[in-house]
Amino acid sequence: MKKSPKSEDKGTVGGLFGDSVFSLETMKRYLSANVVAKLARTISHGETLDVGIADKVAEAMKTWALERGATHFTHWFQPLTGGTAEKHDAFITPDGKGGVLLQFSGKDLSRGEPDASSFPSGGLRATFEARGYTAWDPTSPAFLRHTPAGGVLCIPTVFCGYHGDALDKKTPLLRSMQALSKQVCRLGRLFGIESNGQRAYATLGPEQEYFLIDRRFYERRLDLLQTGRTLFGRRPAKHQQMEDHYFGAIKPRVIAFMEELDRELWRLGVPAKTRHNEVCPAQFEIAPVYEDLNLAVDHNMLVMNMLREVADRHGFACLLHEKPFAGVNGSGKHNNWAICGPDGKNWLTPGENPHENAKFLTVICTLLKAVDTHADLLRATVASAGNDHRLGANEAPPAIVSVFLGEQLTDIIEQIEKGAAKSSKHGGTIEVGVTALPALPRDATDRNRTSPFAFTGNKFEFRAVGSSQSCAGPNVVLNTIVADALADVCGELEAAVAGGEPFNPALQRILRKIVLEHKRVLFNGDNYTAEWREEARRRGLPNRQSTPDALAALVSPKAVALFTRHGVLSERELRSRYEVYLHGYGRAVRIEAECAVAMARTQIVPSAVRGQRELARAVSDAEALGCGPVGGVRDLFREVCGLTDALLGRTKALEEALDGDDAEETLAAMARLRETADRLEGLLPAEIWPLPSYAEMLFMM
Repeated sequence: MKKSPKSEDKGTVGGLFGDSVFSLETMKRYLSANVVAKLARTISHGETLDVGIADKVAEAMKTWALERGATHFTHWFQPLTGGTAEKHDAFITPDGKGGVLLQFSGKDLSRGEPDASSFPSGGLRATFEARGYTAWDPTSPAFLRHTPAGGVLCIPTVFCGYHGDALDKKTPLLRSMQALSKQVCRLGRLFGIESNGQRAYATLGPEQEYFLIDRRFYERRLDLLQTGRTLFGRRPAKHQQMEDHYFGAIKPRVIAFMEELDRELWRLGVPAKTRHNEVCPAQFEIAPVYEDLNLAVDHNMLVMNMLREVADRHGFACLLHEKPFAGVNGSGKHNNWAICGPDGKNWLTPGENPHENAKFLTVICTLLKAVDTHADLLRATVASAGNDHRLGANEAPPAIVSVFLGEQLTDIIEQIEKGAAKSSKHGGTIEVGVTALPALPRDATDRNRTSPFAFTGNKFEFRAVGSSQSCAGPNVVLNTIVADALADVCGELEAAVAGGEPFNPALQRILRKIVLEHKRVLFNGDNYTAEWREEARRRGLPNRQSTPDALAALVSPKAVALFTRHGVLSERELRSRYEVYLHGYGRAVRIEAECAVAMARTQIVPSAVRGQRELARAVSDAEALGCGPVGGVRDLFREVCGLTDALLGRTKALEEALDGDDAEETLAAMARLRETADRLEGLLPAEIWPLPSYAEMLFMM
């Protein structure tokens, strides 16, 4: 057995990266070449895992973890709560002689049985049926989470019920990746690309936005503690309008946080690459290098967990809510998605020869078909109580899903619609065929930050994902709808060629048909404008603005047929997710409303009454001393009295809305209550107001 890298190497970035990951490279020091080769084939080719090697892998993994101070192991999974879950088990087993053995078997590695009764299942199981299973996902490496007294070996797993129903986000993600790979390889064969056992896969680079505020302010805000967003708060005179925070110099305290965050993530094998100030004061972004989709989703979940942990150590609170502060930018998660074919190339990159460019345009047209056909499903995947506050605001795409291709590609698409592409805006002759298509220039388009689904040179950026959401759900849908569109295209091409039609004319005919049927989803302009919303309505594009409306797409007959056709989600699993997400939305709105009532009655109203009392005393004292006109102070007193009375009335109205259990009315009542409270904040002295202000939270760090 080889020894681990020298400790003196671990201070460098190269020595640090992946130090806490049981990667294939690490396995070579603990396992035979034959076992490592079998695991590598499982990961790269999608082959079934050889169960015979489980005990050997488990023993090696245990040895590696114990050498690094681990005391426990856990199956790390992603239930429908949207977060991660873990149950720790110690390596120790009593030896019957008053001592213990350190054991970890292949069975311990491959399968666990956490209590599933308290996880949301949407009716897939009764509460009293507690049995659930976790199963090792060997395509995502185990990693070590360090604790103050040791560490925990974390094994990424799927999570399913007794009858095999998916209770998590990873299971359908893996299924959708398999469905996508099958159809991409099928298209590859039509273009003369043999897979030779290699799978196709999607890649992902999720950019993560977040806020940092001083923890002392966070702990004084009941709304942030309980809901993740401010339910009250007056926007300060200066916020983001000077645009001086975006990409500005990073404050020393924040850069110290970022440096530790990077190092912690690098140890876990997360390729954190970019860090910078975002648009709003106290808002920041971290972005990774692109990875295999499944691993990228796991890594993003680790990023969210680590953001909170490291922030706490630096005296910050990290806010991942989509709209923690009203009136300024919220936070999203840009889902940068691409396809890597069995030839190892990114199929969303324009090629260097006509053959590759024909394939590139086929994939582009297929994506238009997929997004237009299932825009409602893409919208449903980003639906949440938090994201409803963000979608449609000026820092996020609207709820209307459209596609941005840029000037050059749109021009080519329009020429395909007319029969054949003859020229490019960048010169040269162009034709949808294998022999006459020239190389397309790379980065020939500008970016469109207002578009929900934008082509950015070699990938599509789905910008509507919320900052607190898992990337798994959006990518399950994206993989599946693209697989479905590819299946249609491949089926038509195969039938045409089998019927004697030459490949190139058949391809051109099929692509023209796609453009004619789905060009309505193309839009390169400003998605924020009222004019676009009206134009989208005329085109018949769906505009589902609230979560309840959006989620209905998950259980439509079209969605059920789509997901069952590709074996990604059964009808039972789809309906369970609909119930879980809808229930979660209603619960989130109710928690916010109850919190707003509590804050209004126990914090804001008492402060307002105190302000009234002090103003009344000021008027009385001034008049008693004959200080002259006090009309202005009296007017202020009356205004505060009126707003306090309105505050009490609107608090009662919110309580009544809660009794009615109507989320839409509850949200409207919360907005009316907030409007009154925020006006009061602008009239009362800062020392009286019970809550840290926006100015303090956004600027004092």
